[in-house]
Amino acid sequence: MASIAENIMRVKERIHRAAERAGRSPEEIRLVAVSKTVEPERILAALKEGIRILGENYVQEAQKKIPLVGAEVSWHFIGHLQSNKVKPALRLFSCIQSVDRLSLAEELSRQARLQGKVMPIFLQVHLSEEKSKFGAREEELLDLAGRIATMDGLSIRGLMTMPPYFDNPEEARPYFVRLRKLAESLLAQKIPGIQSLELSMGMSNDFEVAIEEGATMVRVGTAIFGTRPAK
Repeated sequence: MASIAENIMRVKERIHRAAERAGRSPEEIRLVAVSKTVEPERILAALKEGIRILGENYVQEAQKKIPLVGAEVSWHFIGHLQSNKVKPALRLFSCIQSVDRLSLAEELSRQARLQGKVMPIFLQVHLSEEKSKFGAREEELLDLAGRIATMDGLSIRGLMTMPPYFDNPEEARPYFVRLRKLAESLLAQKIPGIQSLELSMGMSNDFEVAIEEGATMVRVGTAIFGTRPAK
């Protein structure tokens, strides 16, 4: 079994090659190591290999884990956020990548103002027909972004999506193209407060295709930490 260090080296090499194929600089792409269900000891091993952004899916798990790992890295929340978990999420994380509805944004704004901070957020967009996935619909995005951009305590930094899983990563390409074009359309509206948009897209099985289509952030878990135990 490959070590975490070997896995990270391999992932970084794949990022580098994908960026070069797309005529991009590898420095444009940030790697988020998805540490859901991963023990603190193994996360610390990843930090020794240069990992600087960690992605977590559950607030309660992060509450136990972050004090053991430390805050010298940037923690991103990438799971479905319930409104009753907003208050601790704002304290724990430096970015919320999964804002998918107006009611959640309103609660984030309210709590962020109470905590005296401005939280960077990504708008999660639902581009597939999978009922198990979350996110705003394409046709809702412009209105949602316009409303959230006016809210104190929040700063829209990018868009995020999760396409269906495909054995052939090429089948995910259309979803990445759609997110990139949505970002271009959104920027063309020149909404005050939205000057640029990152694209958080691509996971262990398809991040190279995502990079070729403009991803600036890839969320990689299995390719770094190995297969997660079955629930």
